Amino acid sequence: MKASLQLKMGAQLTMTPQLQQAIKLLQLSTLDLQQEIQQALESNPMLEVAEEGDVDEPEVRAEHESAEGEEPTPREQEKTREEAAPAEDYADEDSDSWNNEEWAGTNDLPDDLPVDTAWDDVYQTAPASGVSRGEDDDDSDFESRNSPVETLIDHILWQLNLTPLSERDRVIAHALVDSIDNNGYLTTSLEDVHGGLYNPDDEDPVELDEVEAVLHRLQHFDPPGIGARDLQECLLIQLNQLPGDTPYLPQARLLVSHYLNLLGSRDYAQLMRRSRLSEEQLREVLALIQSLQPRPGETVNRVPPEYVVPDVIVTKHAGRWRIELNPDIAPRIRVNSMYASFIKRADSSADNTYMRDQLQEAKWFIKSLQSRNETLLKVATRIVEHQQGFLEHGEEAMKPLILSEIAQAVEMHESTISRVTTQKYMHTPRGIFELKYFFSSHVSTDEGGECSSTAIRAMIRKLVASESARKPLSDNKMAALLADQGIKVARRTVAKYREAMNIAPSNERKRLV
Repeated sequence: MKASLQLKMGAQLTMTPQLQQAIKLLQLSTLDLQQEIQQALESNPMLEVAEEGDVDEPEVRAEHESAEGEEPTPREQEKTREEAAPAEDYADEDSDSWNNEEWAGTNDLPDDLPVDTAWDDVYQTAPASGVSRGEDDDDSDFESRNSPVETLIDHILWQLNLTPLSERDRVIAHALVDSIDNNGYLTTSLEDVHGGLYNPDDEDPVELDEVEAVLHRLQHFDPPGIGARDLQECLLIQLNQLPGDTPYLPQARLLVSHYLNLLGSRDYAQLMRRSRLSEEQLREVLALIQSLQPRPGETVNRVPPEYVVPDVIVTKHAGRWRIELNPDIAPRIRVNSMYASFIKRADSSADNTYMRDQLQEAKWFIKSLQSRNETLLKVATRIVEHQQGFLEHGEEAMKPLILSEIAQAVEMHESTISRVTTQKYMHTPRGIFELKYFFSSHVSTDEGGECSSTAIRAMIRKLVASESARKPLSDNKMAALLADQGIKVARRTVAKYREAMNIAPSNERKRLV
């Protein structure tokens, strides 16, 4: 085979660095976007944070300036003072009027203050010691919010250090504590714990009875029920720690000790027959048992709350739905005009080339941020336009919606819409929802229309809330009730939606009233 050179012409799609950066910023969550902006501010000297009240001309000039550093025309300077569609208003479904407004920063500090003005005359001072602060004070609970979270093991070890024990028993206690999970249960058998401590070469090896005795000591720690090996033992520990004159305490011990399986299956007829309790007595006994904690560790292992910062805020003013980006999700950045003025056109030195490259990267980054905000606002606007019934009436008015519908409305690819709606949140009068929440499949109705799966879930939840506690609705019955409303849904579909909402089956929802 003879080697030869050939020329071939062809066209192919390539992703430029600018497009890769825009796609990367588009799919970032709020927290990741803040980290990305902070990293860009630290790595690029041409970028800086625009303070409130500053003129945004350097920021916008970075978008409209040419790559060679040409100055914009006066008409461009006039145009670039306007922000790129920060908010939009949606009126009725038959109206296409959308209003754009500028973001405006506020400054509460008076412009002119006398030289002898006291600080207390302008700002309200903090309350004196011993005076309780208002509930709206952000710093009133600073210590509790920022203190480290105490785990269950820390709580047990703190009690163990205050308990007088021999060194031998303390070693056994630490081995047992290491086997307690977050729910408060002992996950290792006593035989295994004893096997890890037993040494036949010792003069006085640890016995199994000693391990069990130390476990009983730990089971008196707080929270009640800690160190149990199963649910039955956990409930009995808590019952045994109640005062002896607690009403129906012996009957509760009887049911937990011998009829726990009937309690789980809610077979109240068998319970009354075997325990010889009347319905009123059984109701009181069940109330006592239900007051116990089946997972005692959860009372100590408090997971710190995770706060969601919405990307889009939806409000209603004068009968019009207003959609705007949250201005607090990320700092506003711009090009540092002082550093940009140092760049010389004809200079090809290494320093000047570096500054020119950094300026170009700063322009790309700002333009990518603006593109992200514009795309997010477009998608959120179309979602609100489509799901206005949900905002007005709730989940039962949710309409079916798929990504391709929004993609066609904003003339973008479906994959772009998927990136925009992932880990982006919308604040509405009905709560904060991920943008993905507004998309759902559809189920046909008798009238030839469509009903979203979200609306069906809301209907199932409503049926369960209004059912009889003595005779809960089965999946077949709920499917029949939905069919009466013209919604064709199978029993297995009802079961799938019910399980997705963590609603127990009908036999487990049965109650005594």
